[in-house]
Amino acid sequence: MMQITPKENQSQWVSSGIPIIAAVLALLLAAIPLAFAGAPILEAYGHMIKGVFGSLFNFTEMLTRATPLIFTGLAAAIAFRAKLWNIGGEGQFYLGAMAAVWVGTGMIDGPPALMIPLVLFVGAFAGGLGMLGPAILKTRFGADEVVTSLLLNFIILIFVQMMLEGPLKDPMGLGWPQSEPIVDNAVLPQLITRMRLHAGFVLAIGTAIIAYIILAMTVWGFKIRAVGENAAAAKHAGIGVNRTYLAVAMASGALAGMAGVSEVAGLKGYLTADLSAGFGYTGIVVAMLAGLSPLGVILASLYVASVFVGADSMSRAIGVSSFIADLIVSMSLICVLLGGFFARFNLTFAKKQVDTK
Repeated sequence: MMQITPKENQSQWVSSGIPIIAAVLALLLAAIPLAFAGAPILEAYGHMIKGVFGSLFNFTEMLTRATPLIFTGLAAAIAFRAKLWNIGGEGQFYLGAMAAVWVGTGMIDGPPALMIPLVLFVGAFAGGLGMLGPAILKTRFGADEVVTSLLLNFIILIFVQMMLEGPLKDPMGLGWPQSEPIVDNAVLPQLITRMRLHAGFVLAIGTAIIAYIILAMTVWGFKIRAVGENAAAAKHAGIGVNRTYLAVAMASGALAGMAGVSEVAGLKGYLTADLSAGFGYTGIVVAMLAGLSPLGVILASLYVASVFVGADSMSRAIGVSSFIADLIVSMSLICVLLGGFFARFNLTFAKKQVDTK
């Protein structure tokens, strides 16, 4: 008979090392399907490493891919710290991008010092509204935010597609369902000439640092952690649990919305229905790999982005499917969850006593 009992003392070193061990173990496990595919393992991983660190262009492409993941990872991490399960990052991403296009394609004309902050604010606010609805349903009617935020993703995407075929459609787009390009004054500047890396990466890093400071050193951060640890006890202590949920929902959705702004204003320049490569969902994986730590989100985003960019290079070099990246990231998540479980609980096996009477 198996018994599961919580450990009295959890080693901080073990908990901190779980994501690293999980990443290494996932890469080792991924060697099995690579071997079955007939790929040379060392050569395959060599191409993956070269695809990320082989040149300045490759490295900046990895940082560019990591930028929206930092935002969506923070969105999930902050919400999950309060036990508010935001699964709607994908929809909030598109709301932020759509709001940025709505404002940044000529509605307001101004210098970059006005347009860039305005586009970021409007996009963040729209993303926040995308999570505020499920949070209100949770606090007012007890609705499960996992279900409501997840289903809202599909509703928002259909709405975005409708807008791209209607009011937001570019009349000069030759019939393609895309928006007009954002005006130059609202475009996030490039960090390196002739590279796609833009100022959104610096903004993402700064946002992660601010999120860490808020969670670790402010009263609001204490309230978030208290509600996440035990909502009933937090309420008994005088913390407004529902108000905390609503504030966290707005912050979480705003971060996902900023991911959409960074992609549309920093990288692509206009909105399409395939703008996101699943950034909202991958952000959940990033948050879990980071242990819900805002600073850990930066490292987890760089790891996940490296896997995707490196897998593309490996695919081109030796003909292996680039979907190996999804496999590695998925196995990393599974390993982290299993590692966290065994770090928190003891498993004991006892023989079942048979009554001989």
